[in-house]
Amino acid sequence: MKNGDDLKKLHVSTQLSMLGRNPNEQSGFVNSPVYRGSTVVYNNCEDLRQRKAPFAYGTSGTPTIANLENAWTTLCHAAGTVISSSGLGALALALFATTKSGDHILVTDSVYRPLRHFCNTLLKKYGVTTTYYDPLAGAQIESLIEENTRVILLESPGSQSFEVQDIGAIVAVAKRHHISTIMDNTWATPIFFQAHALGIDLSVEAATKYLGGHSDLLMGMVSANASHWPALRATYDAMAMLPGAEDCFLALRGLRTMHLRVKEAEARGLEMAHWLKAQPEVSRVLHPAFPECPGHENWKKYFTGSTGLFSIVLDARFRQENVDNMLNHMDIFSMGFSWGGFESLIIPFDCTEYRTATAWQPGGMTLRLQIGLEDIDDLKNDLKAGLQRLY
Repeated sequence: MKNGDDLKKLHVSTQLSMLGRNPNEQSGFVNSPVYRGSTVVYNNCEDLRQRKAPFAYGTSGTPTIANLENAWTTLCHAAGTVISSSGLGALALALFATTKSGDHILVTDSVYRPLRHFCNTLLKKYGVTTTYYDPLAGAQIESLIEENTRVILLESPGSQSFEVQDIGAIVAVAKRHHISTIMDNTWATPIFFQAHALGIDLSVEAATKYLGGHSDLLMGMVSANASHWPALRATYDAMAMLPGAEDCFLALRGLRTMHLRVKEAEARGLEMAHWLKAQPEVSRVLHPAFPECPGHENWKKYFTGSTGLFSIVLDARFRQENVDNMLNHMDIFSMGFSWGGFESLIIPFDCTEYRTATAWQPGGMTLRLQIGLEDIDDLKNDLKAGLQRLY
């Protein structure tokens, strides 16, 4: 098996089939075994005192965890990776690694809502203040920087409203002011956006989504560049926020088909988005690959593809009761808050009540769709029937 540096020279689909496993160390078996354990035993007192072991205790990790960490590090062209038990946990780890009491952070107004709650409650409790910024601010974000600003946190595109940020401009501002950058890269994955290559310090992935791919895994990943890796690892070790062995096994298994599934999600998402755009009940499609999506030019500049999650704005004549009648009787699309799995999902959403830096005025009721792996014609028929129920 090639080492990480050799694998970086290969195409991503080849990398994903080879990373995180070594049959020569696994009695010839293709996949790495699952290590479950807490206690590590030592051969003598000197080894015990010096902690002479790859893993001093279960909270230091296991070979199963290390296989996934190393695989993700190579895929992201990072200096190191840590793994949490959820995407929100991974974002929290990234913020704990880069802030202290008295600091100020800038967070995109389009951020994943549970992280907004985390910032407004727990971080605030420990003396870290948050200002939310317009996701389309670009270089103008500089006007929001305060003397104690330590972090800018991006999510691009926003996972409901889908604004695509000018990541390069924001990173340039951050570097001029010696501010750390964190990006939630779950929508694009490292397959369609290489965060560290553009200067992002910490890149977060909700592995629950496209890495797991089967709606049976909760996991978050944080990869770091060389300057931020020591602090991230130290924070992780201090908190012992480890994933489970079986979860790591599922993530490694998901890694093998991730490229195929993400590319299929891209094709299906685009087909469904174009189809929905042509429906008279839909006034607008919020898909980064569409010119009408806020920040579309940024998507063209920084991203190499798109995935299967996007939103639509319904015609202004429809109200909540119309949408309820549509969604309550879907045959294939289910209502659920996740995405990236094999099943198609649809949810209504409204950013009005929690946006603070920007006004959410889409002009109609909004729905977010996750396009799964069902037959595309069946999905269109299900949506067509649902749209008819709006009347």
